[in-house]
Amino acid sequence: MKNLFSVFFIALFALASAQDSKESKETANRFFYELTFKPKKDSAKMDKVITILDITDKNRSIYQDYTVIAQDSIMKVEIEAMQKAGIMKDLSKTIKTPKISARIYKSYPGMKVQYVDKIASGFTPANIGYSEDLKFNWNILNDKQKIGEYNTQKATTEFGGRKWTAWFSTDLPFQDGPYKFFGLPGLIVKIEDDQKNYSWVLQGNKKVKDYTEYSYIENLMQAKGGKVNELSREKFEKTFSDFKKDPFASIRPMMTQEMLSKTVPGMDGTVGDMVKKQEKQYKDFYSANDNPIEISSAQDDKKKK
Repeated sequence: MKNLFSVFFIALFALASAQDSKESKETANRFFYELTFKPKKDSAKMDKVITILDITDKNRSIYQDYTVIAQDSIMKVEIEAMQKAGIMKDLSKTIKTPKISARIYKSYPGMKVQYVDKIASGFTPANIGYSEDLKFNWNILNDKQKIGEYNTQKATTEFGGRKWTAWFSTDLPFQDGPYKFFGLPGLIVKIEDDQKNYSWVLQGNKKVKDYTEYSYIENLMQAKGGKVNELSREKFEKTFSDFKKDPFASIRPMMTQEMLSKTVPGMDGTVGDMVKKQEKQYKDFYSANDNPIEISSAQDDKKKK
């Protein structure tokens, strides 16, 4: 859920690399959803984050947290100044960290869903993921409502152990929605579960001409994670769970005592101090969220039936 790399490693890679990856031109319709969610089951505290659904002209959609991408212009200025000066800077004072690290891809028209997240593989990120052929059993109702500027209609479904109510608009001709949701005769404008643990509301949209799903930081660091290591969902959840328990497991053997004791100009403390601080932040973050969107997976639902 947090960005895989600490701001320390961002700074390190920024000084070492100034390359921009070249990709074929792609355009996208970007839909902004405000997600309001409850991170802890036993707490009334709610959190908010802006997420985006990018529907591209290459027959796919990508859903992700907007936090890092929203800071692209600020980070570009900071990093170019750092490269010019040749001195590292603690970017934790500048960059906001995302609340969601996963990306969800849907391929059109079949709507195969792929869930992808990053784990550490030494000092580089590695993508792991699983794919699903989801079928939502929507019950479309006659209720209509205006949400913002959109005329919407009500639909309900059950998914991931929760009951969901959606409002979709045929004014937006995309049978898609935030997270894994899709399959209504128009774009989902609002969707929430009956306990209001998770609620997405469309805030607006814009056209993106030179589209890339990756932030400036990921492109600069060449930290896209490479080809996705496709796993079964069970294996994915086990692998990601192990990573959350010990995020630096693959990095620790590579850090010599000499390396850990080094101080870095522009950063507070030694490399070892920063690694310890970042490790604690990861563990605190993951333990602060015990209320997933899906209480049960599609596989569990099938077993019950």
